[in-house]
Amino acid sequence: MSGVALLFILLIGLMMASVPVGISLGLSTLVTMVLTTNLDVITIPQYCFRGLDSFPLMAIPFFMLAGNLMKFGGLSEKLINLSNSLVRGFKGGLGHVTVLASMFFAALSGSAPATVMAIGSNVIPQMEKHGYDRGYATALASTAGTIGVIIPPSIPFVIYGVVSGASISDLFVAGIIPGILIGIVLMVVNYIYARKYGYGGEGRASFREFLHELKDAIWALLVPVIILGGIYGGIFTPTESAVVAVVYTLIIGFVVYKELTWKKVWDAFMETGALNGTTTFMVGLSMSFAAYLTLAGIPSAVGQAILSLDAGPVVILLLINVVLLVVGCFVDNISSTIILTPILLPIAQGVGMTAVQFGIVMTVNLAIGFITPPYGVNLFYGSAIGKVSIEELSKKILPFIGAMIICLLLLTFIEPLSMWLPTLMAAKAG
Repeated sequence: MSGVALLFILLIGLMMASVPVGISLGLSTLVTMVLTTNLDVITIPQYCFRGLDSFPLMAIPFFMLAGNLMKFGGLSEKLINLSNSLVRGFKGGLGHVTVLASMFFAALSGSAPATVMAIGSNVIPQMEKHGYDRGYATALASTAGTIGVIIPPSIPFVIYGVVSGASISDLFVAGIIPGILIGIVLMVVNYIYARKYGYGGEGRASFREFLHELKDAIWALLVPVIILGGIYGGIFTPTESAVVAVVYTLIIGFVVYKELTWKKVWDAFMETGALNGTTTFMVGLSMSFAAYLTLAGIPSAVGQAILSLDAGPVVILLLINVVLLVVGCFVDNISSTIILTPILLPIAQGVGMTAVQFGIVMTVNLAIGFITPPYGVNLFYGSAIGKVSIEELSKKILPFIGAMIICLLLLTFIEPLSMWLPTLMAAKAG
């Protein structure tokens, strides 16, 4: 246990010193391995490359690229306009537009930060113009962005599927209802806030206007249909679906919407390359970190310790949620998924939870980490877009964190919310 203690002390110390997460994982593993084991340091790059040598992981850069092409190709604007025509007339209308547009874009991007950037940059100024508090508008957009990793396609689902062996297709389908649930709950919170502070609607759109916006956005809305339909129709794998999404977006951006240019395509490729380079580096070193934990017997030891507690399934599942919520405050989603899945999945399965449902619960837990300091990535993006301090944003976002936790508990203890659609699809396929 001394080696494990040293590992986590080094990891926490490096992260507190503002060392990037990927480097912190790699350095802490390297130093611990050198000082406490007889293993050759070549083991670290071996585990890195072994972990990255996965066909499903190839989906990540393609989903990133598809999301960026959609952003540069004007698809996010089409979705905002459609959302505007649907819900702007209700009390707190622009807040509802923010959530609904984020749900639509989530079905295209697979990334929480990308959703915040694409939607928030458009709606936050509009909300402020119509009298909304800027801090509140930014908090809502930052929270709604978390839906980007829950509604499929989802990059964390791909990572979890690779690590756990769970079906990525089932995870994609299982994320639909939880994503919609979170969106509805956020709209309820926004409605309550609007009633309290007197934010009304912005005038209902006519049916003709709605049809116009729907016609304009239909090509964008077809992306998740093509992805999920192709996967469950046996036409292509989740990885191949990401490539299809890229090709489709290029065609739509150039031919239909005519907003893509070769300059924008180049910018999308450059942004994707930079982001994917960081992500790949972090995934590889996370694999080495997780491998050391496995060699040290930590997953089985922790699992046995928790299961040996004189506690029922409810207490154990609550404990798992607390662990994930705390970790999500300090470690990014991808690293947390790789490191904690081997530890916590057997425990969850031991109290009757399926691997797919646990994937949903873990992802929602870690999605909350996107909006909780000090490592809340969505907070940083939201702060930059909305020009609101992290301190103010952290206060404004507390009601939304509470709403997300309520959704998390529902998803933890009501299995059909996650498993009804995968079970239904499996029954039809059978």
